[in-house]
Amino acid sequence: MLQQDVVNLIRDDERMMNILQMVKSLGLPDWCVCAGFVRSKVWDYLHGIKETRLPDMDVVYFDADSTDESIEKEYERNLKELDSSVPWSVKNQARMHIKSGHLPYTSTVDGLSHFPEVCTAIGVYLNSSDEVTLVAPYGVEDLIKLIVRPTPYFTSGDKLTIYEQRIASKKWEATWNRLRIIRF
Repeated sequence: MLQQDVVNLIRDDERMMNILQMVKSLGLPDWCVCAGFVRSKVWDYLHGIKETRLPDMDVVYFDADSTDESIEKEYERNLKELDSSVPWSVKNQARMHIKSGHLPYTSTVDGLSHFPEVCTAIGVYLNSSDEVTLVAPYGVEDLIKLIVRPTPYFTSGDKLTIYEQRIASKKWEATWNRLRIIRF
């Protein structure tokens, strides 16, 4: 499996394409649908699972000029009007550095690079030609090799503790038993 195979999996999934079209319709700047949306699709495919249910649909974007959280909630309401069955979660990466205790992010890709796990720091969006475009600051190798490891920002101290707590709480290996989880 290669990066293009990941794109093809998403492109060939009608539900995923509908979700991407709905998000694109908002006209968000520098956006993508990320984390479990991509990760779970690939892991499901590699494990022969039809589809696992996502606890939330992570939509991220970057707008440094408009960082009020209420705007994110308005986007969530707009998406719920389009499809109330999807558990939408919209976050502006221009303000998420505050929650994470990092320096300000410069883009959505920069925000993704600060996610706890490499296999979660991945997203997709539809470009101007409606082609699925992958965003993966660390590439897709860990994702397709079923490896769970921390991003460079989560390898020590309190950040490593956050990574370890996430691994324990997510219980991913109960669903995807071939994962290789890197623990410290």
